[in-house]
Amino acid sequence: MSSGKDNSGEYERDERTIKLLRELREKLHSRNISTARVAAYQLSWRQEDGLLILKEALFGDYERTTKKAAAYGKRSMKGRMFKLATETIEQGLKHRDKTTKAACIKCLAIMKGEAPKKSGGGSKRRVTSTKSSYKPKSKPKPDEINYNR
Repeated sequence: MSSGKDNSGEYERDERTIKLLRELREKLHSRNISTARVAAYQLSWRQEDGLLILKEALFGDYERTTKKAAAYGKRSMKGRMFKLATETIEQGLKHRDKTTKAACIKCLAIMKGEAPKKSGGGSKRRVTSTKSSYKPKSKPKPDEINYNR
């Protein structure tokens, strides 16, 4: 009779769980940030398995969307995994990859309740015209209307 654990300390996974983890991992690496974030959130509920996949995505050689989604998944972790996820995010602050570091900085700022600093690189400036703009005439007030024309 098997107790669900082997000698190495890892529990046995059934085929459905392995298939689900593979699918979530593939979705995490999607170029679509929404798909990647949903997968990361679902992985955050998978305890150790989710933590390992999210950690690999955050520290691996992956796209920016994958790293941002992995950081989102880590900050979404609850219960006993939250502390481990926070430690992993703090390790990311010392990482040599600037995308990983930026994702971890923003993630920690959000976790602490601070507003993350935005870079000014992608903002569009509003162009104002020097010409006078059209202003419609104001409507007359009811007491100013001449009904005896």
